[in-house]
Amino acid sequence: MMGGQSIADSGGQIKISFGYHCNNSTDDSGEESDGIDGRPGSKLRRANSSFSCLSGAALSANATLANTNICNGLFGAEILPALDSPTSFRRIPSSPSFSKLDLLSSSFQSSLSNLSCSPSSPSELAEDNSSSLRSTSAPSRCESFLNATEVKIAGGAAGEDRVQAVCSEENDSLFCGIYDGFNGRDAADFLAGTLYETIRHYLGLLDCALKRESKVSDRMGFSGLPYLEVEKSCPSFKQRVLNSLEQALIQAENDFLHMVEQEMDNRPDLVSIGSCVLVVLLLGKNMYVLNAGDSRAVLATYGEGIGANSDGRLQAVQLTVSHTVDDESERIQLLKNHPEDPSTIVGGKVKGKLKVTRALGVGYLKKKSMNDALMGILRVRNLVSPPYVTVQPSRTVHEISSSDHFVVLGSDGLFDFFNNDDVVKLVHSYIQRYPFGDPAKFLVEQLVMRAADCAGFSKEELMSIPVGRRRKYHDDVTVMVIILGMNKRTSKASTRL
Repeated sequence: MMGGQSIADSGGQIKISFGYHCNNSTDDSGEESDGIDGRPGSKLRRANSSFSCLSGAALSANATLANTNICNGLFGAEILPALDSPTSFRRIPSSPSFSKLDLLSSSFQSSLSNLSCSPSSPSELAEDNSSSLRSTSAPSRCESFLNATEVKIAGGAAGEDRVQAVCSEENDSLFCGIYDGFNGRDAADFLAGTLYETIRHYLGLLDCALKRESKVSDRMGFSGLPYLEVEKSCPSFKQRVLNSLEQALIQAENDFLHMVEQEMDNRPDLVSIGSCVLVVLLLGKNMYVLNAGDSRAVLATYGEGIGANSDGRLQAVQLTVSHTVDDESERIQLLKNHPEDPSTIVGGKVKGKLKVTRALGVGYLKKKSMNDALMGILRVRNLVSPPYVTVQPSRTVHEISSSDHFVVLGSDGLFDFFNNDDVVKLVHSYIQRYPFGDPAKFLVEQLVMRAADCAGFSKEELMSIPVGRRRKYHDDVTVMVIILGMNKRTSKASTRL
């Protein structure tokens, strides 16, 4: 947390799976400096940033296998080893020859370069041949909007959850991804290892297209013109960014299922493994949100738009769609897609197996050949008309205004205990009391106390239960809180938890 402050009302510190925190800092003279401070003495300067602070924290409940073994072990024996328990963002250089942004260990990077990926989806993806990712670590032909001389990164693992964040002051950009894995960690590991780079690839293709269409010099795009000018010169710009994010997710799905097909004879369990996906990308004043599954992005705003009231109170506005059979529109659409199958929803789950209707992976609910790889009761009976689960995301873009205060990103474990209003009220009250504190960790601590109370335990009793057994009382939970730029908090950063 910041400035050595403690969370006095949280009932003591809880050992979280990981936590990180960065925010703008002041210099020694006390004057405000638009920068991100991730370690003592380091400062990245940003002008007119759309966000001023990001904190993240998570807590494990599921016990997972130590290693992932996708594609004959090419996915390495360690996943994000340097970032499993980060206490801060760290600064790294970026260049076309170092496209993985050091998000992964060197051994993991070299393994990725050997992977043979599936072909791209046909018409849905970019027409240029370069849209086919021959290697997930291959550099794009075009410079991506997210390219930068220097970035700050953080990430982590909590049970089957994976999370990553990448910040660039040069591009005024912030990428956040939460990958909530289920039935195993392989799909979430895959997303943590590849999705950000795949998104860079497709945004690079868009940058190339914009340059061709505008018939201007290489100064076109984020490398030369402010975001607002790019948007004015290309009215469909926001929609095309959303298209690029969706194309990247579809590519990731194709690549993952291709690997599963190669491995399912030896590891049939891979066909049942999947992950929900939540991606938030801040570019300039715009916030792009993409989700498949039941993770959420909740905006706290005083504004009158997008469902907010006009009484001046801080409102919680959900920017994502919860893709579960509990959602009426999702349930109706699912039944409509499978009119010949009376057992589409059994026991409140898709084919009696899964609560979410959209996710990456879970090949046994998408392809008959993958379902046939399972034995006995694990196999889905009467797979009449697959796919029953899709990776098709919901997507939106929100223009950040001075009325917007912060955004909370969370896996569904957070919302098992708190609704959207609860989350916004907790974060807001905490920020008011501890303006330089760590709201993400605070939310995790509040969840533990709520879960303990519901189970009839003290907090200490609940936390003494080993992971795996503790899943009975709460899920893996991952939280990120982004303080938006018009509500800057300035201090010198501390990496202490």
